[in-house]
Amino acid sequence: MSMLPRLLQHPWMDAEIESFREQVRRCVADKLVPQLDTWRRQGFIPRETWRALGDLGFLLPEMPEAYGGPGATLAYQLVVQDELAKVEVPANTAVHSIAAHYILDYGTEEQKQRWLPRLTSGEMLAGIAMTEPGAGSDLKAIRTRARRDGDHYVVDGAKTFITNGFTANLLVVVVRTGEAGAKGVSLLVLETENLPGFSVGRRLEKLGQHASDTAELSFDGVRVPASHLVGGVEGQGFVQLMSQLTYERLLLAVPAAAVIERAVELTVEYTKSRKAFGQALSDFQNTRFKLAECATLAHVVRSFVNDCIQRQLDGTLDNEAAYMAKWWCSEQQCKVTDECLQLFGGYGYMAEYPIARMYADSRVQRIYGGANEIMKDLIARKVVA
Repeated sequence: MSMLPRLLQHPWMDAEIESFREQVRRCVADKLVPQLDTWRRQGFIPRETWRALGDLGFLLPEMPEAYGGPGATLAYQLVVQDELAKVEVPANTAVHSIAAHYILDYGTEEQKQRWLPRLTSGEMLAGIAMTEPGAGSDLKAIRTRARRDGDHYVVDGAKTFITNGFTANLLVVVVRTGEAGAKGVSLLVLETENLPGFSVGRRLEKLGQHASDTAELSFDGVRVPASHLVGGVEGQGFVQLMSQLTYERLLLAVPAAAVIERAVELTVEYTKSRKAFGQALSDFQNTRFKLAECATLAHVVRSFVNDCIQRQLDGTLDNEAAYMAKWWCSEQQCKVTDECLQLFGGYGYMAEYPIARMYADSRVQRIYGGANEIMKDLIARKVVA
């Protein structure tokens, strides 16, 4: 059952990008999918795994050639995230891409040359240390401090819920270098291997996303060269974080579309094969109506997401549309996976069935990347201005 009929095509979806999609699909099927069960059990994907994507140019396809990348558009990265989501590979590389873009867009030339080629190849895996025990969506409230000491910063504080926190060897850390509020926030890059004072605490056990490591981090007098301050100027971190929001929201909306489509496909297959009271589940009116509703949502979500991607590439995607895409698509993702799980009956509650894992994995979409309540508030500010 195809969820991408011609009526949903956009100019960005040309033959070249579809060929790229097929290459990514094959790579993911060969290199990643066979290991997923192992990774779920151990709670992380080994860092070296991503070298396979890096070798083929799939890890950061949007990275300019000057920094070791193919120099493609952002659409290529979004295609990678689409294909990963369809087969339940978690979004570790989306976080990697976001971190790389802070360096690409705001770093000094020295910083770009130092880190971007290694991030593109997969030699380094990046994470973003943003959330703290007392500061989630409110980034102005962060307390992790970086104090200038000669040609270094000394970092003290703690972070939590950090994706790639256990496996990353490069972290973009949100720190306070100045006064309270947005003007005192900066971004500092840490190379974490054998870094004195830096430690990874618990790998956190989550409701879903079991193959993706999420960790607590501690900084106790960590000395970081002052040259690792993104852009070289203190107090720019909040602006740097905010300016990437449209792209970051798309990195959440695209997987939502992919998961919705896959959930519908799996449920159609199951209800056709499962018998109850002498007939296929798909023959019952309730089943057919539910599948019609879910398939419609799949079409609408995909159409909205594709339009947002086109506008992102054209430079016309406004923040409010990106906020809408994040909150609405993630809400529909949770709704559809719930409806589809119900049609599996008791089997849907078994973790061996993909629909159960998709249901659990989907729930965090409404929380990370800015809680949906925050998205609605940001939209409302524009609507009622």
